[in-house]
Amino acid sequence: MGEVSIRELRVTDKAAWEQLWKSYLEFYQQELPPEQTDELFKRLLATGFHDAFVAVKGDRLVGFVHYLFHDSTWSLKQTCYLEDLYVSPDIRGGGVGRKLIEAVYAAAEAEPGASGAVYWHTNQDNERARLLYDRIGVLSDYIRYVSS
Repeated sequence: MGEVSIRELRVTDKAAWEQLWKSYLEFYQQELPPEQTDELFKRLLATGFHDAFVAVKGDRLVGFVHYLFHDSTWSLKQTCYLEDLYVSPDIRGGGVGRKLIEAVYAAAEAEPGASGAVYWHTNQDNERARLLYDRIGVLSDYIRYVSS
């Protein structure tokens, strides 16, 4: 099937991306209405709102990463939030997640007006992903709160 390559999301990726997105939502035990998924895909393709890379092996999409840049009260430059990362279960452990994160790192470094900093969140019990995250990122001391 070949080597895994990373590239930007394309409009022709919608069906394959949507299958991965549904699996991602199932992993996090979430449900979204179809119109929200459709709007997200449009946003990912629109310049300057969200961005996305996909991992491709042969002719098959095997992963994605979504990220965005935002202003910060702590810096004059924007920071990058890696919002969603997913790799097909049958290919995990082969370096695809690392490649996707490294693509975001490179995008953050290249983005004019950005600091190059990237951050993300994961569930505390997402042990498999944290094996990678602990090798390529720094676990912060911050605790995240959300509205009830």
